[in-house]
Amino acid sequence: MAPSGPRSIKRGCQRVLYWIPVLFIALIVAWSYYAFVLQLCIESIDDTGEKVVYLLAYHVIFILFVWAYWQTIFTKPLNPLKEFQLSHSDKELLEREDRGESQQEILRRIAKDLPIYTRTNSGAIRFCERCQLLKPDRCHHCSVCDKCILKMDHHCPWVNNCVGFSNYKFFMLFLAYSLLYCLFITATDLQYFIKFWTKGLPDTQAKFHILFLFFSASMFSVSLASLFIYHCWLVCKNRSTLEAVRAPVFRHGTDKNGFSLGFSKNFRQVFGDEVKYWPIPIFSSLGDGCSFPTCLVNLDPEQPSSPTGSNSGSKSAAEARQFPSKPLRESQSRLLSSTPSWSESDGATDKDKKGASNPVMTIEHES
Repeated sequence: MAPSGPRSIKRGCQRVLYWIPVLFIALIVAWSYYAFVLQLCIESIDDTGEKVVYLLAYHVIFILFVWAYWQTIFTKPLNPLKEFQLSHSDKELLEREDRGESQQEILRRIAKDLPIYTRTNSGAIRFCERCQLLKPDRCHHCSVCDKCILKMDHHCPWVNNCVGFSNYKFFMLFLAYSLLYCLFITATDLQYFIKFWTKGLPDTQAKFHILFLFFSASMFSVSLASLFIYHCWLVCKNRSTLEAVRAPVFRHGTDKNGFSLGFSKNFRQVFGDEVKYWPIPIFSSLGDGCSFPTCLVNLDPEQPSSPTGSNSGSKSAAEARQFPSKPLRESQSRLLSSTPSWSESDGATDKDKKGASNPVMTIEHES
């Protein structure tokens, strides 16, 4: 029991240190508000109409930006449901087995009734020894949070939180509105930044705020734009940052497009079905984070087509049918409602009609 005291003190100090990047961002935003509203709009702009338009537009963007940032920080990441946790008897049974293969047999028995289709690189069931649970698809253990996070994307130090299923939409909106915030400040501050160098501004402290406001906003715009574009690409492909680095492994092998359902459905999986909620930091993502509809055969349009593509597609489709078919949850059903489920005979008929160049698409229904 002695080491528990120093260990808890160390963890407490780490928690305090983790908030430093968030505090830094909060101070930058607070200063930018002071510099833009007071020093630029109120002190430096003489035209009343221009001043009112700038202030109204600024506060709309500012509120959405802060709201999205708040939601990203304080939305608790979701953990796997109780169904994925080992029972007391299963834990004891697993501890009694010394051989890895025997342990895998136990895990396979437990996993057969769960919507788990991804595997480790060696083909084993994904099991978290730290949390003592079977990892749902797209779930990973965060070493900082010390928890398994559903559809984990990454742990972001700038929000001191894991970005995953519960707050990925908020994170995307935070990137979008922070980029818009910086671009708006850069655009409106530009003419006064030019006046600074042409001696067109009065010699007051406002001109220094205007100068540094332009530099900081433009620099943040560059970094935010690159990050936002990258995550837009991930949303279009239905991949997390972790899956972009290491593609998920299914029974039929590695498939980087395993969860991709097409642009529209990939987008709705993150932002939801109702357009009115897309720009608002309110949770509207589809699903429960524990299971996802899976497209087991999905050729990447970025890759060149090969002459033997039809044969490989048929082989992959045959391997994909090894997966048990399970009913979809309501939100997943909506995602796939317009997508046909192809049987072997239907696929063959369609292939005869459209030619061998079109691969057979197999949609896996998960619960």
